[in-house]
Amino acid sequence: MTASALLSEIWVYPLKSCAGISVRQSILTETGLEWDRTWMVVNAQGSMVSQRQVPAMALIETRLRAGDVVLRAPGMLALHLALDQAEAPTRVKIWGQEMPAYDMGDLAAQWLTDFLSQTPAGKALGPLRLARFEPEHQRPSDPAWSQGHPGLNTFGDGFPLLVIGAASLQEFNRRALEMGRPEVSMQRFRPNLVLAGLAPHEEDRVQRLSLQTPQGPVDIDLVKPCERCAIPDIDPEDAQPDGAVNPVLQSYRQDPRMKGALTFGMNAIVTRGLVPAASDEPEPVLSVGMTVKIGRAHV
Repeated sequence: MTASALLSEIWVYPLKSCAGISVRQSILTETGLEWDRTWMVVNAQGSMVSQRQVPAMALIETRLRAGDVVLRAPGMLALHLALDQAEAPTRVKIWGQEMPAYDMGDLAAQWLTDFLSQTPAGKALGPLRLARFEPEHQRPSDPAWSQGHPGLNTFGDGFPLLVIGAASLQEFNRRALEMGRPEVSMQRFRPNLVLAGLAPHEEDRVQRLSLQTPQGPVDIDLVKPCERCAIPDIDPEDAQPDGAVNPVLQSYRQDPRMKGALTFGMNAIVTRGLVPAASDEPEPVLSVGMTVKIGRAHV
């Protein structure tokens, strides 16, 4: 078992199911990395829309600036949204859960509808809206896996963090080439934290990551294998489904812990170091290059 690793990449995805941002550092909040999955595209009924339905969402890029988030897409003028902007209360649904949120207004809705309706899949959905997570709402992780911790989420699929070892991607690409398939980038797997220095898929067997931040110690527990859907088979460069990932995973990543489902990476929750939202204490900051101590392995 490796005693330590290096935090080599940090990724945030401000708009759920759209392109991510590689950052050098990020504040660790009660719901994961700051601004991660804070916004979500919904249909007229308030239900989540993702790349599973509209692959073209992969082409929507986001950028975080001092006071706003900027959305860009091919052929579209940039859309600027203030980080503190929220138009009106609404209700949204994600994976069968209904919860309060904020609608981001008609301009954002028209921008998303105009761009995504250029594809048949997007056009079939009709008018779209942009929702913002209600920060007062508490959305816990699955208690069957969260070990008694709340593991609060924003609009993520179920856990606040996803951890992947860099060597796991290298092993995937080695097998892909052996099968006559192309190599892929880490963006396919949409991690939050990437660790260098682990053996391939060693994160499967790690229980805890410990980091010493300038604001104090942080523990992150890896609690559940990440089951993979069709999104990794969508090329993030052109939003075209290409089948580059799941057939390779099928050859060696059928996970008995998940009844044979294909897994890659580990869902994680923060178990030490979080600062309550009402506190005046500074929140911990994770930075690329930090040393990560590796806890004991799962049995």
